[in-house]
Amino acid sequence: MTVREGVHGEKVSVLGFGMMRLPTVDGGHANGWVPGASSRAIDQEMVNAQIDYSLAHGLNYFDTSPVYCRGESETVTGIALSRHPRSSYFIATKMSNMNPSLRTSEKSREMFENSLKALRTDYIDFYLLHSVGGGKDPKAEFASRFLDNGILDWLVEQRKAGRIRNLGFSFHGSPIVWNWLMDNHGKYHWDFAQIQLNYVDWRHAAAVNARNLNGEYAYGELVKRGIPAVIMEPLLGGRLAKFNHALSGKLLSLDPEASLASWALRFAANPPNVLTVLSGMTYMEHLEENVALCSPLKSLSKHELDTLEEAAQAYLADKTIPCNSCDYCMPCPYGLDIPGVLNTWNAAVAEKRLPDDSDDPGFAANRRRFLVEYSRAVPPLREAERCIGCGRCILHCPQRIDISSEMRRIGDFVERLRNS
Repeated sequence: MTVREGVHGEKVSVLGFGMMRLPTVDGGHANGWVPGASSRAIDQEMVNAQIDYSLAHGLNYFDTSPVYCRGESETVTGIALSRHPRSSYFIATKMSNMNPSLRTSEKSREMFENSLKALRTDYIDFYLLHSVGGGKDPKAEFASRFLDNGILDWLVEQRKAGRIRNLGFSFHGSPIVWNWLMDNHGKYHWDFAQIQLNYVDWRHAAAVNARNLNGEYAYGELVKRGIPAVIMEPLLGGRLAKFNHALSGKLLSLDPEASLASWALRFAANPPNVLTVLSGMTYMEHLEENVALCSPLKSLSKHELDTLEEAAQAYLADKTIPCNSCDYCMPCPYGLDIPGVLNTWNAAVAEKRLPDDSDDPGFAANRRRFLVEYSRAVPPLREAERCIGCGRCILHCPQRIDISSEMRRIGDFVERLRNS
């Protein structure tokens, strides 16, 4: 396994395990809020086996959070990792105080202490301010979560005491907050930063949403300050592992044997200042494939990079909704299955079978298929048309999607199809 070096000399595997989509006993994954979640127990034995395989093959970085997998990820991860010597792995977890009720100094400190207990450790290797840069007023949101309550200063103290080995943040959104973080590097000495980087967002994130930062810019700013980058969303929530045949053909022409996911992972890990790339690997076969890809990691040629840029432009031409299925928008107070609606829509768009032209010879077949898939994926009482536009979901979306507008658009579209 290829390794990279942290600011304190840590030898970190270039592939990191994102403990956000852990396997369940029913064969699914336990990310986010799911109806009937009590029946979707995490498969502890499978997680144990995945971590055993990871450590045996050199993968040593495990990223979790108090809010992942309905609050169970840290506990499950702690059980699995504690079976191995503490010096053999690095734990990353987060100050996930997004809920206003958790932002007091006492509650935030309690969250940190609970993470130590759940993870069965007395120190955290990589600790993050979780998902900064979002909210209706991003600067005020950041201040409320980390400054007004004194929690950032307290975390710096924990680093001095050795209870945190590296202090950083995961970033989504506002350039205002990004600039503050960069301007205050001299004060807080960020040991690492977690950013969204993939071959689409590298140059085109701002084109999708003007409030986003291009990955190339964010990465460059970290390089200037000597801050290692941890990469999230290398596959855009899995979207870069499944897209239309014209797009996939560009990558298959480079190597017919390479998976679409492998190109995305190689791109994300290619820049030299990248410490590790996180992948949420629910199934053992995904873990085995990714470990093999990074053992050792093969650098990308200029021709391969140019082809990936062509693929990025082709991907953007599809006009899919940039949902990464993180489930941060859930639960909807009015019962909508937001990820289910968006994923069904995106699949039809990416496969060029959205029934939007009644004069198209394939309209009838595509109409039937879309409505069948939509009804199977989204229960009647959780469909897009039930959205009242409260906007609560928008505040929590790391991709800054105007979810209310998309729900209205898709709801109107489905109604037209049903009445056609």
